[in-house]
Amino acid sequence: MEIVALNQISPDQVILWTWKFITLNVTILYTWLVMAILVFISWLATRNLSSEMNVSRWQHFLEVIISVVRGEISEMTKKGADNFVPLIGTLFLFICTSNILVIVPGFIAPTSSITTTAALASCVFIAVPYYGISRNGVLHYLKEYFQPNFIFFPFHVMGEISRTLALTVRLFGNIMSHEKVVGILLAVTPLLFPIIMQALGLLIGVIQAYIFAILSMVYIASALSADEEGHAHAHTKKEG
Repeated sequence: MEIVALNQISPDQVILWTWKFITLNVTILYTWLVMAILVFISWLATRNLSSEMNVSRWQHFLEVIISVVRGEISEMTKKGADNFVPLIGTLFLFICTSNILVIVPGFIAPTSSITTTAALASCVFIAVPYYGISRNGVLHYLKEYFQPNFIFFPFHVMGEISRTLALTVRLFGNIMSHEKVVGILLAVTPLLFPIIMQALGLLIGVIQAYIFAILSMVYIASALSADEEGHAHAHTKKEG
């Protein structure tokens, strides 16, 4: 076992256990811990599902979250909001839970690791063409990369990559920098001020989860909107 100091810039560098080519670091450990917590809460909320007025608190809590997520998605896409709730809701809940749990002593948010934020952003990167192809087909989706002509193909590709990088760096930078600032304040100032910063950090963590989820949906909705407009234009041109 190899223990590395917790003052490293990334939790990836905090190695808890190694065996041959297998390495367990803090990022992996706390990522699975967050997933286990979310699965457990989901089980509590859905084990006795009821359509009656009197439902459990956990079910009511879950319904409120789903309703809020669905409402936000409905404002950005004209139809099929329910299709995006699983992805956007999962991203929000995972990031939000990771950021909130920093109040637990010793917990390091997985979102303070760029590998985690890159993985989350990669999910969005894959989701954009997935939903576009599912709605309009492969050929029509790929055709949009060559609009208004083939010269713009590399710019469309760079746009997709830059959006993924922006999602990655935005979340990583905000969470990582806050954790380091709080750590420094705890070392050089009295207790009260860091507590205030920690409370502010919880708010920032929730806001960052919201921003990540909203931006993800904006990227998906913009891709679908462009596909639908292109499809409608082609159909009108064909009829004309």
